[in-house]
Amino acid sequence: VSYLRRHLNAVADAIESGLPVEGYFCWSLLDNFEWAAGYSQRFGLVHVDFATKKRTPKDSAYFFQQVIAANAVEE
Repeated sequence: VSYLRRHLNAVADAIESGLPVEGYFCWSLLDNFEWAAGYSQRFGLVHVDFATKKRTPKDSAYFFQQVIAANAVEE
């Protein structure tokens, strides 16, 4: 959540300063294999249990949902 909040606030600052920002994309929806880190780092919005394939939204997913609904990063 902290990572997303900082980056979305930076995007808002860029827009306010006049930069033509067209959108923002999260790095990864799901925890997945990354070439540089393998499965050691999990940074998707949704946790994936690799054994069962069960997917569970993380706090960051709910935070991003609120940002989208409000069209703003609320403190």
